[in-house]
Amino acid sequence: MLKWTVVETPAGPFCAVADERGVVRASGWESDVDELLREVAPELLAEQRVADDLGPVRSAVVDYYEKGDCAALDSVEVRPADTAFLREAWAALRGIRPGERVSYREFAGRMGRPTATRAAASACARNRTGLFVPCHRVVRSDGSVGQFRWGPETKRWHLEHEAA
Repeated sequence: MLKWTVVETPAGPFCAVADERGVVRASGWESDVDELLREVAPELLAEQRVADDLGPVRSAVVDYYEKGDCAALDSVEVRPADTAFLREAWAALRGIRPGERVSYREFAGRMGRPTATRAAASACARNRTGLFVPCHRVVRSDGSVGQFRWGPETKRWHLEHEAA
């Protein structure tokens, strides 16, 4: 059984989907849980879902947006990806601190794979737990925001929010 909630944020509606233990399985800036799952985790569409407030997950999101407490997200547990490479990549992403921006090349280096820039970018693109695994902190080598599943405006908003 999966639980889900939508939080209205300055960056748009944010949906989080968690398992019965409160571990986030999918999240992103979307108001429709089915649309979010189709986009980031289609295998979860078959699981039964029920709307819920998600307690600590919702509180962390609210604290991030309303109080500027970027560290609130660190306490939220996410289910790691199914491959060793993605687990490694997402752990490295969670190690990028709020307000910090790293290039895709630097991110690859943090994973211990300095020549795997394309693979690092692919890991960001495959992130199914946006915000909690902060792929928005990875930018192009020229400092521009580059691509983002929910649009460059959303990525830019979060970078500016965290820099403040």
